[in-house]
Amino acid sequence: MNQDTRAGQDAPPDYGDWEPVIGLEVHAQLLTESKLFCGCSASFGAAPNSHTCPVCMGFPGVLPVLNERALELSLRTSVATGCRIPPVARWARKNYFYPDLPKGFQVSMFDEPLAVEGFVEIDTPEGLKSVRLTRIHMEEDAGKSIHDAHEAHSLVDLNRTGVPLMEIVSEPDMSSAAEAVAYLRALRSILLYLEVCDGNMDEGSFRCDANVSVRRLGATELTTRTETKNMNSFRSVERAIDFEIRRQIELVGDGGRVTQETRSWDADRGRSTPMRSKEHAHDYRYFPEPDLLPLETSQERVEALRAELPELPRARRARFVSQYGLPEYDAEVLTARRDLGDYFEAAVAVHDSAKSISNWVMGDVLRLVREGRLDGALVIQKWPVSADHLAQLVQLIDDSTISGKIAKTVFDEMHQSGDAPGDIVERKGLRQVTDQSAITAAVDSVLEQQPDKVAEYHGGKDKLIGFFVGQVMKATGGKANPKAVNEILRARLAKP
Repeated sequence: MNQDTRAGQDAPPDYGDWEPVIGLEVHAQLLTESKLFCGCSASFGAAPNSHTCPVCMGFPGVLPVLNERALELSLRTSVATGCRIPPVARWARKNYFYPDLPKGFQVSMFDEPLAVEGFVEIDTPEGLKSVRLTRIHMEEDAGKSIHDAHEAHSLVDLNRTGVPLMEIVSEPDMSSAAEAVAYLRALRSILLYLEVCDGNMDEGSFRCDANVSVRRLGATELTTRTETKNMNSFRSVERAIDFEIRRQIELVGDGGRVTQETRSWDADRGRSTPMRSKEHAHDYRYFPEPDLLPLETSQERVEALRAELPELPRARRARFVSQYGLPEYDAEVLTARRDLGDYFEAAVAVHDSAKSISNWVMGDVLRLVREGRLDGALVIQKWPVSADHLAQLVQLIDDSTISGKIAKTVFDEMHQSGDAPGDIVERKGLRQVTDQSAITAAVDSVLEQQPDKVAEYHGGKDKLIGFFVGQVMKATGGKANPKAVNEILRARLAKP
């Protein structure tokens, strides 16, 4: 769940005297209930071809009707990424033939997109970097071809046909695979905060194509690029781009020439292979979509959307550092998802112990979230333990009612039963033993049972103090105050 938007603290990869040039085209499925131009469900996972109608299957004579919600979400993203929104955008037909594109064209946008000239900021080892956005436009998704399921036959599922997409095209501003992944993570985090896309790469609702070229250090001209597809995880994106960079460097270094082509990433083999020659824009024979009116966006609407924007992840991360005194790493993890940050702040509102609560959230809470795959949804509906109960647990530790070791037991019981931590502590008799005489008795008993270890300690094996502490904690069922155990043990062992 760690959505680190930094390009890593490690040294950048060594590409010799070559500089990679990388731009990403991101497709994000918009979180609408219905498709872009018809009333069919846009949900994922239904029986094949059950979410279809004459409109999304391209029957003759049907007319599209724009899903206003999709437009709203796209404009929200455009405003959040600092884009300029032209007063008019126009739909265009992008013509090409695929079996999963029943109309023979895709309704998209071409020379008059929805938004232009935005940016996404990332952290790199060299400092803050702003990746420019060329454009954001809307379009309908294609269906899905299913190969290899029936040997010589391929199948087509048109459920995805017409699902609303937002394509976000960056300038070629990234110069390493790590930077590309940092940009991708930052963009995904923004979309999650805006609640416009669920960011699920496994299901393809958030996917990218990587345009990669290389040039000599210091050169300014762009060279021939390739496009790599079929990357369904951040790890795949990083591996695929790094592979392509090194392939091109080796090819050009040996006197070869890069072919403009689209390549397919094979994660199992760790390499990409050519899919087809790369098309140019004129190959798609774009022309204005005659069945849809131009989209007119007023400045008043833009300002209204701007006023409604939530606090975005980068700003929230900075606030978590300044307001709660958290380390940058903690703030990065806790603000990767809007609901995670909300959960953390709800706990801190109950008990103001930010770093301790952060540790529990990043550790045990997120462990259970991952194990239960609760983070597959845009918003986690049911947390393993409530924020209120987590805060109460930390408070019990802070006021020495229970030890940190016992707290693990209480946390597991909270997860299983849903009970409040205070109730569990009382019911199971888990209150921390702080009585000095009781702890002293337990210490004396342990030392009497371990005369050889005591002799070794006196002989210079100071590290045995940990062994003795463990034995006392075991003897008290983990309930003895560890600080008191340490103090009494050292005092007893200091005696001749």
